[in-house]
Amino acid sequence: MGRHSFALLLLPVLAAAAELPVRTVVLYKHGVGYFERSGELGPGESARLEFKASQMDDVLKSLTLESSGGDRIVALRYDSSEPLENKLAELPLRLEAGKPLSHLLDQLKGERVELRLGDELLAGTIVSARLAPATREHPERELLTLLGDDGALRTLDLSAASALRFADPRLQLHLKDYLALVAGARSTERRSLYIDSTDTARRRITVSYMIPAPVWKSSYRLIFAREGEPLLEGWAIVDNTTGEDWTKVRLALVSGRPISFVSRLYEPRYVSRPVAELPEDRAQAPVIHPGAVALEAAPEAGRPRLAVRGLEQQVAATAQAPRAEPELARESIASTIVAAASARELGELFEYRFDAPVTIRKSESAMLPFLQQKVAARKLLIYSEAGSPHPRNAAELANSTGKTLDGGPVTVFEEGAYAGEALLETLKAGDKRLISYGVDLGTRITTQFDSDSARVREVRLRRGVLTTTSAIRERRTYTIRNVDAKAKLLVIEHPARPGYQLVHLKPAEITVDAWRFEVKLGPAATEKFVVEEERQLSNTYALAGQTPDFLVTFLENRELSAKARAQLERILAQKREIAAADRQIAEMQAQLDELVKDQERLRENIASLNRVSGQQAQVQKYAAQLAEQETRIAALRDRLSELRKKKSALEAELNNLIETAEF
Repeated sequence: MGRHSFALLLLPVLAAAAELPVRTVVLYKHGVGYFERSGELGPGESARLEFKASQMDDVLKSLTLESSGGDRIVALRYDSSEPLENKLAELPLRLEAGKPLSHLLDQLKGERVELRLGDELLAGTIVSARLAPATREHPERELLTLLGDDGALRTLDLSAASALRFADPRLQLHLKDYLALVAGARSTERRSLYIDSTDTARRRITVSYMIPAPVWKSSYRLIFAREGEPLLEGWAIVDNTTGEDWTKVRLALVSGRPISFVSRLYEPRYVSRPVAELPEDRAQAPVIHPGAVALEAAPEAGRPRLAVRGLEQQVAATAQAPRAEPELARESIASTIVAAASARELGELFEYRFDAPVTIRKSESAMLPFLQQKVAARKLLIYSEAGSPHPRNAAELANSTGKTLDGGPVTVFEEGAYAGEALLETLKAGDKRLISYGVDLGTRITTQFDSDSARVREVRLRRGVLTTTSAIRERRTYTIRNVDAKAKLLVIEHPARPGYQLVHLKPAEITVDAWRFEVKLGPAATEKFVVEEERQLSNTYALAGQTPDFLVTFLENRELSAKARAQLERILAQKREIAAADRQIAEMQAQLDELVKDQERLRENIASLNRVSGQQAQVQKYAAQLAEQETRIAALRDRLSELRKKKSALEAELNNLIETAEF
């Protein structure tokens, strides 16, 4: 048996050929389907497959061929898809939409035409054609001006002509081809692909390919009985939009979303190429030589280079769908419709393959049961909507089926009665999910929020940097009233906020954005459930630049250790001593400044009195005051110097305390 893969060029849909009926269909969740056809090909015969134009890209990307009983397949061929504009551009005429016949004839000036006007047959060469606007005497008309064989010009009303033909048979043929191309472009729905063989032996061939197809849908029924585990029933909804019947086909449904894309292979692709010519092929233009302005040689012009680009052709890799024989296994189910489908893992995908052949007529859909199995599930209530007074009836569904459950709607029945509907995401084997399907009016929930002010929890000091950690606690109290005379289990979904941690609580489950807590409710009882959260804040301070009052606030914190308190107290005492020295320095500096200012006043008075006779006594008095002030100023300056030295020593000691302190 020989197997060949082909990458062709065109646009896709489904093949419809009686010679090779559909045998296998595999539907995926990402908009494509795998189809397999098989049949016999006689000596020298050709098998024809028919596709929609929109399917050809995927056919050419994925088609594979198996043959047995012969040596070879000669060729695969298919209807081309040359763009209409490209085809029409090769013809010497153009019919534009909405334009009259005169517009076409005016393009063909110089062509010879023959017209029949009543019983008269006229011939001549086209000079011009135009559309004459309406006047009072004549309505809008199409006029044709001909040069007759006798040399006379005649203007004819085309509406009076019963027939017109071109004398040139080639032009007549071009017109026929033009109309055929335009008509064919409207028939773009179907495309044929042919498999040719010149072998002398009969062979059996199998063709497979991928084409766009509606995704299959799944829906479930979750049935809670009075006793025992609930039953989960799964149905697949399949649509046949291929335009042909699927008669006793092997059908498989795959859950998962592999990567798929459209590659334009069907439509011919053209690449613009550069124009290249040799320098000697160019005509020489006159050159104007300017006068020299400097004695420097002009750079020699380089010869132009010939640039030729290579054309790259991309051939899409052929995609081969899984080809596995179904595992024959049948499960007993409660429904009157038997669900017989084998399930298996396909890497990251999951496949349901129906054991019995399936028939679905064209343009019809089918509901096929693919799962009926007991599952592990428990009924509960779930509260996740802030502000809502009622929780929702829900079920915790654990996928104990050993199979992947494709996402879809779930209809829930309780003790034979309809209970509500839910949506189920795709659920892998062994995983579990909460689904809510109704509102429990027998349970009411209110919430209350309060918080504490920030409290310093921790103080750390290292290398002169003081780091404080404070915390804000917030509480949300859920008050739950169960008015029904039966016990219930409530799951509270509390929002998990960034930066907040739970205090004294451990959730039953954690989701991406919520904590789940389970609360047992007694019959006709009221419960309170408090969720306390804490958010920590961290601040850093350079201790050297802080005031004593700043440190006092930390010494008041009861969380400080004895070691930390002792070190901070030494630093605080040192800062207070430095502060006292600062106050003394400031006071002495103020006294010194006052004395210097007073001396300036005395000197000004002495200078004034010296210019007045008889004031020597007063001058001497001021001079004595100046001398006494000089003595005081000298003493103050000495004291200031001592205080500044003391302050420097205290600061050095403080810096050492800060640098060496650590807790």
